[in-house]
Amino acid sequence: MRYKPIIIVAGEPNSIFFEIFLKTIQKKRFKSPIILIGSKNLLNKQIKFLKSNITIADLDFKRKSQKKIQFNKINLINVDYIQEKAFEKISSKSNIYINNCFKIAISLLKKKVTDKLINGPISKKHFLKNKFNGVTEYLAKKTKSKNFAMVIYNKSLSVSPLTTHIPIKYVTKKIKRSIIIDKVMLIHFFWKKKFKFEPKIALTGLNPHCESISRYNEDDQILKPSIKLLKKLKVNVDGPFSADTLFLKSNRKKFDVIVGMYHDQVLTPIKTLFEYNALNITIGLPFIRVSPDHGPNESMIGKNISNPISLEKSIKFLDY
Repeated sequence: MRYKPIIIVAGEPNSIFFEIFLKTIQKKRFKSPIILIGSKNLLNKQIKFLKSNITIADLDFKRKSQKKIQFNKINLINVDYIQEKAFEKISSKSNIYINNCFKIAISLLKKKVTDKLINGPISKKHFLKNKFNGVTEYLAKKTKSKNFAMVIYNKSLSVSPLTTHIPIKYVTKKIKRSIIIDKVMLIHFFWKKKFKFEPKIALTGLNPHCESISRYNEDDQILKPSIKLLKKLKVNVDGPFSADTLFLKSNRKKFDVIVGMYHDQVLTPIKTLFEYNALNITIGLPFIRVSPDHGPNESMIGKNISNPISLEKSIKFLDY
C-alpha cells in the first residue's frame, strides 16, 4: 500500500464529531485511506441526517483487516454504543465505548498497520476523570512513552507548553533542566524529520519579564543553563524571553516554535493569532497523534452548523 491509512477514533459519541467527519470526507478526497473506529449506529444516523452518499466498508480488525482497506469508502471498525435518546448529554456512560475505541486503535498501531492517529473530542471531566491531565498523557501512558510533547502547530508559528493541563501552582515543580532539554531536543528532531529543516526555537521565561522578587530565579538558575547546553548540542534555540512581548509580530517572526513554561502562556496567544487554524500534535509517541482543535460542543449537535476545517487540516497533515 503506497499510502498508510489514517486511524480516526471517533471520540465522545455525544458530540459534533460525526457531523464534521462526514462534511470533511464529502468535501475532499485524500490520498490515504481512512479507518474510522466508532459506532456504526451513530454514523448511519448522521449519514441519514446529512443525506450523505458516503458508503461504509466494514472491517474486522481481528482478522487482519488491513488487507481489506479500501480507498473510496469509510473503512469502519464498529464499536457498539447504544443511544437511548436522540441527543444525550456528555457523561461517564460513554467511557467504556471510548476506551474500547482507543484500545483497538492502539492495537492496530502496535501491529504497524500505520503510524497515524487522529482522535475526536474527548471529555476530560468524564473520560479522564483526573487520572490524566489530557489525552496526550493518556496515550503516553498506554504506549509507555516517557518523553513526549504537545505541539500546537501552524505553518507560520507553532508553540509547545513545557507543562500541559496542570494547575498553575504546580508548574514551578515541573520546571527542570532535564525536562527542558528533552522536550526541546524532541521538537528539534521532529522538525528535522517531518519538515526537513532545523527549527528556530524560542523559550519563554517562567516569571514576568524573566525577573523574580524571590531570591531564587528559575529563569537564571534553570532556563539559562539549559539553553546554554542546548546550544552546545547544536540546537538553534534562544531565550529566555519575556512572554508578554515575545509574541509581538517583530519578535515572533524570528522563530518557528515557541516553547512556553505552562499551558496558557503559549496557547492563549497562538489561539488569538490563528483561532482554529492550528493543530494539536503529540510528538514522542510511537506514532503521530493529531487532534482537531475543537471540543465536543454538544450544544451544536443536530444543527448542521459545525465547521469541519480543523478535522480537514488534521487529515491533510497526515495525508502522506
